[in-house]
Amino acid sequence: MNFNRTRLDQSRAPIYEALENFRKMRVVPFDVPGHKRGRGNPELTAFLGQQCVGVDVNSMKPLDNLCHPVSVIAQAEDLAADAFGAAHAFLMVGGTTSSVQSMVLTACKRGQEIILPRNVHKSVINALVLCGAVPVYVNPEVDQRLGISLGMRREQVAKAIAEHPNAVAVLVNNPTYYGICSDLRAIVRMAHEAGMLCLVDEAHGTHFYFGGGLPVSAMAAGADMACVSMHKSGGSLTQSSLLLIGPGINAGYVRQVINLTQTTSGSYLLMSSLDISRRNLALRGREVFHQVADMAEYARQEVNAVGGYYAFGRELLNGDSVFDFDITKLSVHTLDIGLAGIEVYDILRDEYDIQIEFGDIGNILAYLSIGDRIQEVERLVSALAEIRRRYQRDGTGLLSQEFIDPEVVTSPQEAFYAPKRSMPLVESVGQVCSEFVTCYPPGIPILAPGERITQEILEHIQYAKEKGCSMTGPEDPELKYINVLA
Repeated sequence: MNFNRTRLDQSRAPIYEALENFRKMRVVPFDVPGHKRGRGNPELTAFLGQQCVGVDVNSMKPLDNLCHPVSVIAQAEDLAADAFGAAHAFLMVGGTTSSVQSMVLTACKRGQEIILPRNVHKSVINALVLCGAVPVYVNPEVDQRLGISLGMRREQVAKAIAEHPNAVAVLVNNPTYYGICSDLRAIVRMAHEAGMLCLVDEAHGTHFYFGGGLPVSAMAAGADMACVSMHKSGGSLTQSSLLLIGPGINAGYVRQVINLTQTTSGSYLLMSSLDISRRNLALRGREVFHQVADMAEYARQEVNAVGGYYAFGRELLNGDSVFDFDITKLSVHTLDIGLAGIEVYDILRDEYDIQIEFGDIGNILAYLSIGDRIQEVERLVSALAEIRRRYQRDGTGLLSQEFIDPEVVTSPQEAFYAPKRSMPLVESVGQVCSEFVTCYPPGIPILAPGERITQEILEHIQYAKEKGCSMTGPEDPELKYINVLA
């Protein structure tokens, strides 16, 4: 998207350059952090290195301030906006969770409706707990063979907009964890025609801005706000993210919303990693992600040649709920060899020293990005072939569905703050949940506050626990008890 401005020099990295200059100055520190450039904590310095702890510094005039940037951080944000085709970009140090929450809190106020798919990341529903907005769920279609949620159908979005004309925004996951993309341009157009904002959780789509032949990015599609998880496929440090906005959003107000929850002690390690990574992507991203896409396609062919597994890709396209597919994602269906995805995940880690992104009930995801090499891909394929040979069994009785349509009784905020009681999970059918139960990753809640607990959901939770899925969110870490409305 062109905002009629002169392209900036993407070879610059202002925060990194300022930190390098600061390092040379040998300033005597009578400020925080208390480790004083590492001298006060030699074990930490030995572990992380002097290069790292030496630039773990506090905000000061030469280094700007993340809460109110006027110099090097402001310049880094301008460069990020330029690289991503946004009207403005915000450096975020609380992960994409913080970006998502800031995006929702900017768009929504208490009591206002927001249209969104139910298979959102828990950070979206957390934001609804914080601001009191009311979700209008567009339940996604499910691929019956793979058991995975698909994108938002245009007809479903149009119906939700028609039935809820006072909603303030439509939120889209694009892409999903598995690489499924909705018809983003059409959804943006429908939202804008109805006077609504279009918000995009683009946590897994950093590379869309820098790769040829990849799905359209949120900013190119005309979305109003997008959250980009730079640490996932963009190469920055864990917990660093970007919040992008289009020309119709008040950047000053967004900054105020961000400052409600984001730290006042922004990490220069995270910010400099965003700065350096943005420069790398702007200068070399198109070439790099072309190589990643080729590697993923090679991996899909090799995994499918093993037999038993199904590494899915663009053949799923149907023009609507699977409008496009992120070809860099190596998503593999495992049930045909008689193993749940989480079981393959555990075997890969425990017996082959291979750590993939996640495994759930029916699938695994190996996340390929700028740091991967073909020899690691071949090692993964060989391990999958050996797992099939050693562990393949009859898959009768395995569950397949990753998503169960919830029955929403009350808003997430009302349920979260309402009087509650704890009861045994096995006795909770028919009750209204007042907390989250989330299989992590991928971080999509099985239950959210305000949803009724059904027998099907209970069986899903118990099955996932038995298979070794990690359950997060409930007050009881063992999930033997669950909080319900009193």
